[in-house]
Amino acid sequence: MEKNQKGRKPWKKRRPFSISLVVSLVFIALIILGAALLALPISSRNGQSAGVLLPLFTATSATCVTGLTLADTWTQWSAFGQTVILGMIQIGGLGFVSVTSLAYFSLRRKISIQQQMMMAETTGAFGMGDIVQHQKKLLMRTFIIEGAGAIILTLRFSVEYPAAQAIRLGVFHAVSAFCNAGFDILGFKTPGTSLMIYQKDPVICLTLSALVILGGLGYLVWDEVVRLKKPRKWSVYTKLVLITSGVLLLGGSALFALLEWANPHTLGPLSVPEKLLAAFFQSVTLRTAGFAALDQGMLSPAGKAVSIFLMMIGGSSGSTAGGMKTVTFVVLMVFLWNRLRGHQTSNIFHRTISNDQVLNSIVIFILMVSMAFFGATVICATSPLDFTDSLFESMSAVGTVGLSAGGTARMSVPAKWLIMLLMYFGRVGVLTISVGFLRKKPAGEKYRYANTDLLIG
Repeated sequence: MEKNQKGRKPWKKRRPFSISLVVSLVFIALIILGAALLALPISSRNGQSAGVLLPLFTATSATCVTGLTLADTWTQWSAFGQTVILGMIQIGGLGFVSVTSLAYFSLRRKISIQQQMMMAETTGAFGMGDIVQHQKKLLMRTFIIEGAGAIILTLRFSVEYPAAQAIRLGVFHAVSAFCNAGFDILGFKTPGTSLMIYQKDPVICLTLSALVILGGLGYLVWDEVVRLKKPRKWSVYTKLVLITSGVLLLGGSALFALLEWANPHTLGPLSVPEKLLAAFFQSVTLRTAGFAALDQGMLSPAGKAVSIFLMMIGGSSGSTAGGMKTVTFVVLMVFLWNRLRGHQTSNIFHRTISNDQVLNSIVIFILMVSMAFFGATVICATSPLDFTDSLFESMSAVGTVGLSAGGTARMSVPAKWLIMLLMYFGRVGVLTISVGFLRKKPAGEKYRYANTDLLIG
């Protein structure tokens, strides 16, 4: 190595930090910290340590805003433990970057360019712009929406419970719903039944639905709808998110009403208005929210198939929801439709979708489906579950949904560890892959091999 004029070896140029690596490591650190806190005796209702597996599983589920649990949240965890879980849900839902930026704002410290890049990319922003102002508005609107939901739920719960308990229930479920986490603390009624005791209550179901939908739309959509009042000024992305979300919500509601209408274990015993409410809530919660107003294990085989499909799609990019994302699904459908008609380009709203975005969508789809089927195969082979229920649990983990057909607690220990990995991949893996798509530009190839002709189909 050559020396400079002063005889010192020159420093090697530092490689730019990897946002994907930072995101992955910080989420791991948060999970470990949460698990350590939940393993403390003070976190358990019985005053004894919960060991290793249960706290780690719960911390992974909360940080990855999934909602799958091995024990009822109210029955197992004390007020301190529930507070730890709520904190992990809030951090996991908003993203650690948003919480970090909140600390910077409160301390009035300057945010570096690298930190601004991370904030822009992990919230799904297309460009830098005034990302700091964007982040401030994101946090402010989040707390306003969660606060409004908490007030409505508190008022509703105050009819049944003392004021302190009503506030606690209202705040916990508002944050859990907006962050699409699916954790509940209603186990003091009937452990493990989630929201089934309130499946006929329109105030609770519709309030939670509104929070889930708003959390799953994404911050970019909020900002554009608020700033640009007229729909014709909205971007193609915002239009696709709103249209796709509406179609999936209404279509899912109609399918569940049709498939489960006469099922004596789900919609059968309810009145017509109650059936429509429960079917709508089921369609909403499958968009990675994870609250159960129906017994998922008692769904018909067709109902479970529709559930798995909706769990795979999930919410929208830059939101608290998981899944492959709504626009990713639309890009795949548009590409498929155009290729079937022999077109070489994919167009929508008089715009052309780039081949890179099509390929990125295909990669995410293949990864999610492959992980879900791999997980289902392992669960089915090691646990007393059939393949349909195994796939339900696996897709719920990969899509960070949190709904269970009753199989999570019956899984083998290796299957539970696998579910933790699937939850982590569903939340962090898809995020880091997407960030990699944003950051990396295709490098120019120095050479190419000669083309070959293959028989396809």
